[in-house]
Amino acid sequence: MPPDTEDSPKNIPAGALRVLVLGGTGFIGRHAVAALHASGAQVAIGSRHPERHKSAYPFASLHLVRFEHLLQPDAWASLLKDVDVVVNCVGILRQRPNESYDHVHHRAPAALALACAGANIRFVHTSALGLHEGAKSRFLSSKLLGERAIAASGSDYAIVRPSLLDGEGGFGARWLRGLSRSPVHFIPRGARGGIAAMAATDLGKAFAVLAALPSLAGHREVELGGIRRYGYAEYLRELRADYTGTRALQIPTPNWAARLGAHVCDVLHFSPFSYGHWILLQRDNVPSPNRLPELLGREPLAIRPAIQPKTQPEPHQVHAGKIGPHDLPDTPAG
Repeated sequence: MPPDTEDSPKNIPAGALRVLVLGGTGFIGRHAVAALHASGAQVAIGSRHPERHKSAYPFASLHLVRFEHLLQPDAWASLLKDVDVVVNCVGILRQRPNESYDHVHHRAPAALALACAGANIRFVHTSALGLHEGAKSRFLSSKLLGERAIAASGSDYAIVRPSLLDGEGGFGARWLRGLSRSPVHFIPRGARGGIAAMAATDLGKAFAVLAALPSLAGHREVELGGIRRYGYAEYLRELRADYTGTRALQIPTPNWAARLGAHVCDVLHFSPFSYGHWILLQRDNVPSPNRLPELLGREPLAIRPAIQPKTQPEPHQVHAGKIGPHDLPDTPAG
């Protein structure tokens, strides 16, 4: 599909908000880019593989961004030219060679926040609910260290903490919906935390609203979620109801089995379930307060209708904002 005339960068109105979306080709980032573009912003995208996405984003400039190389404020200078706001949607579920939790979730965002402070650029950072001191997970502890470094940077920042996300292209969302179809659900006894599941499209729109604010002083910590609180077992039942009227057999399982399964998934890089997510399942992941209705000016979308694989948009549909509705916090770097 060729881009509409007004989508080309040369036709963006003078004075349009200039936003750099880091991880803009990942799950969360795609929804942020679609909402920002629909709002009239001039969007630039940072990605690990910008060459793969040129045809999908004809309206945006794409830049190579490798967080493991951007650990000092000066390293960000060239990327921040002609930028009013940075929206960081980068995160990794598991570590890769030369790409650690500490680099991606802590040191690079800390350097970026300092660079934004020096250049008077607003900074919107994606984190997660449920972070806490003493969590025995490098995934979680690195995110908490990143938050603290950003708060100490002197930048005009907002830390966005979404609850579990449901939406097109989400690794965790796809797995949970697939799991809900199974006739048997194994429910860890310790999975007692609450979930305020929300549509990823609403998260994208919240980013667009925050980016347009002249100052983020009143939005330093922004917790977001849907209007309904679920337990884990209840959420699987809700998802299953989209596909069938039959009920799955839900079997309580011991916590040691869930913990062992999480470690196995981490070692094998299998499924979105990780040890960090096992910790999160044992705690509430519900925003307090929930600022999503305030940002949207309406009630959050329900998690239905069901995601059908055949309806997932082609990449070129993103430029028209046609993406359909942290999932266990799931923020691929793109």
